Amino acid sequence: MSLKTLQEIVAETKASLHCLTPEAAKALMSEHSDALVIDVREPGEVAEKRPAGTINIPRGVLEMKITEQTTDPDRTILVHCATGGRAALAAASLTKMGFRDVSIIDCSCDELIAQFGAA
Repeated sequence: MSLKTLQEIVAETKASLHCLTPEAAKALMSEHSDALVIDVREPGEVAEKRPAGTINIPRGVLEMKITEQTTDPDRTILVHCATGGRAALAAASLTKMGFRDVSIIDCSCDELIAQFGAA
């Protein structure tokens, strides 16, 4: 048995979860005003550029910190990162925790900023 690459793991994870374009994410947010948009990049990355309307919970502490933001399993949660890989792994983890309405915003951070504006 050979080891899977990160790219293979991310691709498999994305295939099993709901992925959105930045445009679709913005439209979904207009329907769900309480949607939580989580940026799972590291704080240093967020300090350089940050999409408007996002909160930063780094991927490494997401499972420990998410309940500070919501304990509602039906709350709409959108997850993004720099390119979509960490967001996919984070969304899978949130789903395993019991959150039922989790989507990946599958784009670069710059594409998201183009749609949402910069914070």
